[in-house]
Amino acid sequence: MAIAPVSNPPIPQVTLVLAMSLDGKIADAQRGAARFSAAADLAHLEEKVAAADGVLFGGGTLRAYGTTLSVRSPDLLAQRRQRRQRDQPVQIVWSPSGNLDPQLRYFQQPVPRGLVTTAAGAQRWAETDLFDTVWVVPEAQTQPWDWPWVLAQFKQGGIHHLALLGGGRLTAELLGCRCVHEIFMTVCPLILGGATAPSPVEGAGFLAAVAPRLQLLSHRVVADEVFLHYRVRPASPEVGGGS
Repeated sequence: MAIAPVSNPPIPQVTLVLAMSLDGKIADAQRGAARFSAAADLAHLEEKVAAADGVLFGGGTLRAYGTTLSVRSPDLLAQRRQRRQRDQPVQIVWSPSGNLDPQLRYFQQPVPRGLVTTAAGAQRWAETDLFDTVWVVPEAQTQPWDWPWVLAQFKQGGIHHLALLGGGRLTAELLGCRCVHEIFMTVCPLILGGATAPSPVEGAGFLAAVAPRLQLLSHRVVADEVFLHYRVRPASPEVGGGS
């Protein structure tokens, strides 16, 4: 049942977690799975996933990897149980078309799965139980996508902390709606280049006057990787977001 939108609905704490090359690419020009980060970054990513109630990523990201990152560390699992979270956060894919291959390994992983899609996209999955939860977004909330409305549905479903793992279009949409609260960015020691290689934030981009502004909270170096943690500053009242 659709829930009527409300103004400024409460949404989860949204944490963007990404790794990129020194020249700001999240994959090479072939747009395949990016596996260039080191073990320290993978442990860092698992830690951020383990802190969340839900994980959100785009259909393109799922198609590239075929799988998602589950929590495996015994220490992180114990911490989740102490916080009275279930062992695994719900792994949510955003796919307006719903056109996902049910043979992807993601669908065999022992994690709760969610889908954010349109009515037409949901129809593809009506006869299966491969998704534990399907959020069907009314057409009026998809032109453009009303992410505060969508995130409010997550919040009502018990997702209070959401990890956002890309890709670039999804990240651009949530940043444009001022729905990202903090960013963890790992800078990896390689240069990918290429005009078609994806960046952390795709789409039309932001004009400098209205671009999201960040506050650096911490930084650390592990071997050749740099780990950055930013807070996204609230938008000035007279400045609106756009992408």
